[in-house]
Amino acid sequence: MSGPRSLRSRLTVLIAVTVALAIAACAGTCWLIVRNQLYAQVERTLQGHPRGGPPGDGPPMNRDADRLVALCASGRTSPAGGDGLRPFLPLVQLVYPDGRRCVLGQTAVMVTRADRAVAAGTRGDSELRDGVTDGGESVMVRTENVAPGVAMMESRSLTQIESTLTWLAGILAGVAALGVLGAALAGLLISRTALRPVGRLAEAVEHVARTEDLDTRIPIEGTDEIARLGTSFNAMTTALAASRERQRRLIADAGHELRTPLTSLRTNIDLLLRSENTGRPLAPAPKRRLLASLKAQFEEMSTLVGDLLQLSRSESEHEPHVEVAFHEVVESAVRRAALRAQETPIEVDLEPWYVRGDQAALERAVVNLLDNAVKFSTGSVVVRLGGGELAVRDHGPGIPREELAYVFDRFWRSSSARSMPGSGLGLAIVAQAVREAGGEVMLENAEGGGALARMRLPGSPFLTSR
Repeated sequence: MSGPRSLRSRLTVLIAVTVALAIAACAGTCWLIVRNQLYAQVERTLQGHPRGGPPGDGPPMNRDADRLVALCASGRTSPAGGDGLRPFLPLVQLVYPDGRRCVLGQTAVMVTRADRAVAAGTRGDSELRDGVTDGGESVMVRTENVAPGVAMMESRSLTQIESTLTWLAGILAGVAALGVLGAALAGLLISRTALRPVGRLAEAVEHVARTEDLDTRIPIEGTDEIARLGTSFNAMTTALAASRERQRRLIADAGHELRTPLTSLRTNIDLLLRSENTGRPLAPAPKRRLLASLKAQFEEMSTLVGDLLQLSRSESEHEPHVEVAFHEVVESAVRRAALRAQETPIEVDLEPWYVRGDQAALERAVVNLLDNAVKFSTGSVVVRLGGGELAVRDHGPGIPREELAYVFDRFWRSSSARSMPGSGLGLAIVAQAVREAGGEVMLENAEGGGALARMRLPGSPFLTSR
């Protein structure tokens, strides 16, 4: 059993079959038109003018019917040389209602029931039909009533027409065969030319699958569908390369960030084990401080791992978006932040605003903004929500202008914050949550000192779903 055909071979066969059908239709139509015209010409020759009409294109024997009837009545089957009828004798015979016929010449046409009916006057004055001679030659016959009880049958041979049609059919068949062959060659050329970009695309895909080289690019020519396919492939490999680079950076940064707390944990645990193994346990106060440090380090690692898991999610893995009362989300986040920073007052001014998004992710983003503001503020933190924009302003030292472009990068920490606890992932999580909700977030220095974070989310001041 043969395997599946290639796209190139299928396209070639499709083009060849389509052209073959078109040529066959044209050839068949041409043959039918020629045939109809030839037969119509014979019919016009036979029909001509009625008996006794003026001379011209009409059948001559119609004008000599009386002489033919008299000729047959006299028992002669060959007219005299001077009677003017000899040129028409191979084409004419008389027929009677009982089926008898008077053949004038050497060509005799078989008589049918319709011919006898015309002779008897029961089937109209004339009849035009196809017939055959006694020798089997195809003819076209016109039978016309020329006298009471007598009909004249005049015929024209169709042998030459049939020969012409056979010759024409052979010519058309040859032309069709050459056309199909040419169509197959043209289809092969067209398919090779049209599918060359597809071949390059297939080679590029196979190369990427074999080598995992995402820097592979396909040259784009034109603006057709294949060019769009190549553009989409290049965009896909670019996105995959960027995703792999982000993954590599995330792993490298996570390893770097985890190294410090892991080293500290191992050192503190080694110190506890050594003190117990040597029989010189630590005093209660140092031991409590050491255990508190271990707990804090474990909490820092738990927070870091949770942040990494949050950032490792793709945008398609978030919870289904539902309508969320964002002002209530902000209220909940303010309460959580206030519990962790009771010394820092938080001023709140909220207007109703409803958005579509993941409530848990949005609340975590607001909490991260508040924690960041509380961490650096030397005075109160101001939280305002109005017109779809949440503004969180602290009264701290602000952010150096040259560092503003990096505040939402993963693991980035300001030079003034590297001595403080934190992983540098909080603002990156904020940016991801806001992006998933279709909004935008900015961080800038506020007038009069401090930093101002602004979060804009699309929504409405009214609840739109019930």
